Amino acid sequence: MRTVVLASLRTHARRYVAAAIAVTVSVAFVVAIGVLTAGARAGLMEKSGAPYRGADHVVSAPEHGPEPGPPCCPGTLDTSDAIALVERLGDNASGLGRVDLPAHREGGAPLGSGERRGETSVGPIAAAEELRWQELVSGRFPARTGEAVMHVWDAQAQEVSVGDRIRVGEGAGATDLDVVGLVESPTTWTQASMYVTWPQYVQWRDSPTWHVGSVAVRGEVGQLPEGMTVQPVAEYVSEGLAGLNNDVDAFALMGLLFAGVALVVSVLVVANTFSILFAGRLRDFALLRCVGATRRQVLGSVRREAAAVGALASLAGTLGGLGLGYGLLPLINALTATTALAFPAPPVPWLLGGCAVGLLVATVASWLPTRQVVRVSPLAALRPRTAVGVHTATGRARLALAALLLVTGPAVLAIAMLGDSTLLMVAGGASVFTGVLLVGPVLVPRLIRITGTLLGPRAGLATQNAVRNPRRTAATTAALLVGVTLTTAVLTGMATWRAGMDEVHIRHNPIDAALTSLDEPVTPELLDQVRRTPGVEQATAVDGAVARITGFDAPIPVLTAPAAAQVARDGGAFAAGVEPGTIRLDLGSFVDPSVEPGDQVTVHVGDRRAQLRLISVGSGQAGVVAPETLAQLTDTPAPHVIWVRAAADADPLALVDDLDGLADAAGVQLEDHLQAQAAADRERDILAGSVVGLLGVSVAIALTGIANTLGLSVLERAREHALLRALGLTRRQLRRMLAIEAVLLSLVATLLGTAIGVGFAWVGYETFVTRALTRATMVIPWPSLGAVVLIAVLAGLLASVLPARRAAGVTPAAGLSLD
Repeated sequence: MRTVVLASLRTHARRYVAAAIAVTVSVAFVVAIGVLTAGARAGLMEKSGAPYRGADHVVSAPEHGPEPGPPCCPGTLDTSDAIALVERLGDNASGLGRVDLPAHREGGAPLGSGERRGETSVGPIAAAEELRWQELVSGRFPARTGEAVMHVWDAQAQEVSVGDRIRVGEGAGATDLDVVGLVESPTTWTQASMYVTWPQYVQWRDSPTWHVGSVAVRGEVGQLPEGMTVQPVAEYVSEGLAGLNNDVDAFALMGLLFAGVALVVSVLVVANTFSILFAGRLRDFALLRCVGATRRQVLGSVRREAAAVGALASLAGTLGGLGLGYGLLPLINALTATTALAFPAPPVPWLLGGCAVGLLVATVASWLPTRQVVRVSPLAALRPRTAVGVHTATGRARLALAALLLVTGPAVLAIAMLGDSTLLMVAGGASVFTGVLLVGPVLVPRLIRITGTLLGPRAGLATQNAVRNPRRTAATTAALLVGVTLTTAVLTGMATWRAGMDEVHIRHNPIDAALTSLDEPVTPELLDQVRRTPGVEQATAVDGAVARITGFDAPIPVLTAPAAAQVARDGGAFAAGVEPGTIRLDLGSFVDPSVEPGDQVTVHVGDRRAQLRLISVGSGQAGVVAPETLAQLTDTPAPHVIWVRAAADADPLALVDDLDGLADAAGVQLEDHLQAQAAADRERDILAGSVVGLLGVSVAIALTGIANTLGLSVLERAREHALLRALGLTRRQLRRMLAIEAVLLSLVATLLGTAIGVGFAWVGYETFVTRALTRATMVIPWPSLGAVVLIAVLAGLLASVLPARRAAGVTPAAGLSLD
């Protein structure tokens, strides 16, 4: 049978090329997923995980253990144990922490501005270059005690240059530090204004804010004291990033989701291709049986053919997936300016997995078609074969199973939503979608007929051709249906999740930035300067008075803000709902942790006082009261605060830097909520960029499935096309007919997939999102979904070009002579 296998591969090379392409794209899809997810994680390691990128392990305090750190900083390491660990490991350890200290320029002028005037934050810098995560901008890193580097933003805002001297600390712990370099921090984790050597940092260990949050370790950690835990770097960073998304490891979930879908789509596309391929060779198999070949020999022959195709295609797909994945990285970075996917090392597990998927898909996809082939007797196979209809035993069994799944699936999804069960949600979703695929031979042809009617009389012939073989039609649309369903569900889920996270941020921080003056009212000149600052969309001065409030250790502005709607992200809702006798404040601003919403607080302005009920909301370092309440506290309200709203296209870091410069020059305090939001957005942008790349590959694999089916259909219907040409159909009309057929298949699959995808997204919203973000509302990104429909239809039209040209290139006489 070896001769038969080789002869079959040569004779049916064109058909096997279609199967090889399907397997190649499937493997390339899996490998590209690996490259993109590895690139996303590498990008996060370059940014958010920068303090740990040169290390192998991270030592930190247990999440649910006792609080070993100093009182100022819960969740950090015990001071003595942390110092002993770093000194034991030497250059292989990098302690990560921060301390707030008094700071003055040479000559006595206080460093800093606003509420940070006269103090700075200092962190340690690693002794080993491989563990230094700060990026040197100018100068050099500190080499001994008495030297420091300063963050470039702070240096620019405070007009500090390399060579300046800063006095840090007070009393016996005061030290003169020479600024020997300027650095930039790729992350806000453990960021400080100044960095010194570890021995210098340890000298301030008696300061109440001195702490070590974690220790990055290169190599083995060794014995750890009680109260410390060790994790691999990737695991530690992933947990930290998951914390930003309510303990959801989005990248692991994304990789598993797309890998699973890749496997399902691959099996559908390749199985469909092999089904059409073997159906076209049915007479060849019958002749082999007639001349003495057994069923086992025929099965072995075709499966060896499938294995050979799978092996070669898997190798090609692995190389193609590497090229595709690494090629998409710069494209995604260029299309999404805030995304920073890095170039990772080749993901070996994904490469091996891709090859395994190719072989598995080719073997599984060829199994059922070949079994169906040998079940037919030789004489029956030599006669024309009719498609399996719904009225046969097999068709009725498929419909019965589909009905069962379509009834039980929604019931399981309902239970999952009520019980917030992930397992039941997955099981119910799989049941529903499997039922849709099984009912496809009945559902899809009817939808195509309806759609074809809407397209007019010219689509009549194409419609009839598209639905003539219901099983082939359903199988053709299945791959695209899966891809579009996934795309729709993911895009809708991401839009809903992001909107929910934005709502949380806006609710807690409705004002982007605020400039506060406790001593004197802000001037109209300062307001004008703020409004002219690049990146500022709107700014307004807010009237109020400086007050003392029980639970606070410092004065705070008390404001009334009827014009808050101009600048607030929530449209001014946080200020508009303030009733007389109440005050809105951030609970995080209180020194006394026992203060809760609903408590009464005493507000003093001069010799006047008022008892007000506390309402907690994100109003920043200021209290908001009703105009009547402010009138009780002062007869002369004055603008002590400027609220700022950033433009949509503003660079948060540059804007904060500019506002900080204005605040420093005017002697006022700057309160910034932009940088924290920018840091949170960066992780979500990287995730979104990765998903965009993977969805692009999903379109490619669906395109391959449609192109393969149309190409093989052209081969199998050559006599039919030749007859149409002989009856008067022109080449142009034939190409148009095949193009309309492809558009019908793509359009029906896309619309059906969009509807199912939105439904699955709603189930995920009810199961996941509402549990984590109670005020989130479902968001359907209609422009994005419209783009998906348009791209899928255009992809289907593009897939018809080569098959249509091939069909039109065959003359009627040559086509009628084909067997």
